[in-house]
Amino acid sequence: QVQLVESGGGLVQAGDSLRLSCAASGRTFSSYHMGWFRQAPGKEREFVAAITWSASTYYADSAKGRFTISRDNAKNTVYLQMNSLKPEDTAVYYCAATQDLRRSQLRQYNYWGQGTQVTVSS
Repeated sequence: QVQLVESGGGLVQAGDSLRLSCAASGRTFSSYHMGWFRQAPGKEREFVAAITWSASTYYADSAKGRFTISRDNAKNTVYLQMNSLKPEDTAVYYCAATQDLRRSQLRQYNYWGQGTQVTVSS
């Protein structure tokens, strides 16, 4: 089991950058596939980016070219670097984890953080 705590959200202007962090508990972080999701008010939660235990990365079309997911296994942390932010990126961002590769491919994660708010003003 793993516990996830997100940080780094805030209020920024369009065009600015933010880096979200997700700190994971436990000694087996390197074996987890990690993902970032977001949920805007009145909308369903959507996939943003994922990174496997072997550091393969995947992105939603909305994130390609602007967001970068990375991990530091020594720090038990996964990051989401977000550049050129747009008002439509406003959402609560959630970190997620699973040890099951198939579940990660299906974007079905077992463990979730409580989220961090990102607000982008125009």
